Amino acid sequence: MNRPTAPQLLLIALMATTVVESTAVAARQEPPEPPAEPAGTSPEDPAPLHVVPHEEPATEEPAILLPAPAADPARAFREGLAAVAEGKLPRALERLEAAVRAVPSDLRYSAEYRQAAIAAAAYDRSIAFFAALAAEHPELAAVHLSRGYAYVDKIPAAGAITQVILANTSLTHFSRALELEETWLGRYTRGNAYVYWPAIFGRTPLGIEDLERAIALTETLEWRSYHAKAWVALGDGHWRLEDLERARDIWREGLERYPDDLDLAARLEPETDEELRAFLEVEYEIGQRVATHLREIFREDAPE
Repeated sequence: MNRPTAPQLLLIALMATTVVESTAVAARQEPPEPPAEPAGTSPEDPAPLHVVPHEEPATEEPAILLPAPAADPARAFREGLAAVAEGKLPRALERLEAAVRAVPSDLRYSAEYRQAAIAAAAYDRSIAFFAALAAEHPELAAVHLSRGYAYVDKIPAAGAITQVILANTSLTHFSRALELEETWLGRYTRGNAYVYWPAIFGRTPLGIEDLERAIALTETLEWRSYHAKAWVALGDGHWRLEDLERARDIWREGLERYPDDLDLAARLEPETDEELRAFLEVEYEIGQRVATHLREIFREDAPE
């Protein structure tokens, strides 16, 4: 049985009023905001899983003055990466912010900036930067997607209740990005995020819907090995629903399409249901950082 862990049970008790009724799930209605984090919550509290949707951001974003856009964005980006490699993180953040400000639609620039912010533990700076950038470019889906990732990046460093709030807010921005532009990455990102949430909250069907849409979109796109991620997460969603037969069928079909994908192959190795559950419970163990660098996408999509 895919049971919630003790930390998840604590969150279930705290978040009980936010669970959507089954009929509301089908209609994609959103629950009310979670309770505010009580005083004394420790940053070392166990991390909840990553997403519960809500209608409005539930966090206050600190104000930030945007830097001047770089006159030569590519050069600023290279200088920022070099500063990261040298451990000069303040310099890296400055140069990468200038590059992103100049080309806000470039997801690679934004992703590498966020990785530098993670290294510097500058989570609030990253959140504030993308909030200001979104105010300047409300029409750019890429900015809203990066803004959502900035909240996900902070989750492992926050206390338990704050993590829920951060997760809620990230989903708001992922949804806004999809409203502006239907993309494989947008569908995969939001669908994968839903799958991280325990099935008891009723989020899993929404994740399955997004991931099925992501897979459908690949029929119109050039083949990319990273598209296998949607098949991985879709099978994981059916594991959340305790339909292990369907999960294995999805992973097998995915492996036929992406025969070199290690994550798909690994999910088909356990011989028993108990072994498979144990494997996936480790994969989805709370407190782990979710990779948001997107480097496999940039590497494969780079012009030849």
